[in-house]
Amino acid sequence: MTVADPRLTDAPAHSRTSLLGRRRKGRPPRYPRVAAYVALTKPRIVELLLITTIPVMLFAAGGLPSGWLILTTFVGGALSAGCANTLNCYFDRDIDALMKRTENRPLVTGLISPNQALVFATVLGLASTAIFVAFVNVLSAALALLAILLYVVGYTLLLKRRTSQNIVWGGVAGCMQVLIGWTAVRDSLDWAPFVLFGVIFLWTPPHYWPLSVRYREDYANAGVPMLPVVAKPTTVSRQIVLYTIAMVLCSLLLVPLGNAGVVYGVAALVLGVGFLVQTIGLHRRATRFERETGGRDAGTLEQLKQISPMGVFHGSITYLTLLSTAVAVDPFVSVGWPF
Repeated sequence: MTVADPRLTDAPAHSRTSLLGRRRKGRPPRYPRVAAYVALTKPRIVELLLITTIPVMLFAAGGLPSGWLILTTFVGGALSAGCANTLNCYFDRDIDALMKRTENRPLVTGLISPNQALVFATVLGLASTAIFVAFVNVLSAALALLAILLYVVGYTLLLKRRTSQNIVWGGVAGCMQVLIGWTAVRDSLDWAPFVLFGVIFLWTPPHYWPLSVRYREDYANAGVPMLPVVAKPTTVSRQIVLYTIAMVLCSLLLVPLGNAGVVYGVAALVLGVGFLVQTIGLHRRATRFERETGGRDAGTLEQLKQISPMGVFHGSITYLTLLSTAVAVDPFVSVGWPF
């Protein structure tokens, strides 16, 4: 049985002709069947989420938790994030068909049908909940379910297509892995995980908005009001700088509120200042771009690339990875402050 291409059924009428034309060119699908299901889970995003989970577990335990607890929390968290990402692909398949960055996703090409994706997401969600309840604890299971709800309903269905602040508040779902990692060890919450929650919440705009600048035309064509679509580059870059400053200050709160040691404190300061310098550079390039082109709509795509937003995007990943490493290492080094 041939599966109908969602790009031809869900896309606006004015875009269907071009989409059909692209299909007639016979571009081979990028994903084999098994890999297509994996692609629905957005493994790179899952990996980024889990980078923060395990270090928080080590910090919460003040050392190394049991290997079984780390494994079950890791698997449960990966399945939970995969469920949320698959549902995101399901609900966004119409706009994914209109964006070059996402036009080869399995639901867009028809390699996976919408019903198959729903079943797959349901299985992932149920498996995640079962693992958390059986091998971790009920609180972590509840937080994992809340994360799915926040991402699918809060971000995908309510915020993404309605407000330029979509990624700010929608980013709350991505912060939940920190709380899950902490409760997996402690079965309770404290100030420390909320500090790290705040760090990731404030990190999300400086991480995602540079990507949105790079793919601004994609989002504009799909009707998604990302901040770079509706605001000038300097407005976006200024917001990135301000969120970064707040993020760095929040990261330092783990010292007084979470009893983090010198290793973490020095790493948070050095990494934060380094990333802040990157964002200030982005703001300077955005200012120069506006001066040369007259605004966000006056320049060509090549001119827009001169802002080099992807450097900040990759820098944000490096920052979070190294900061999480400092969180993981700090309990083992146990270097206290001299005051």
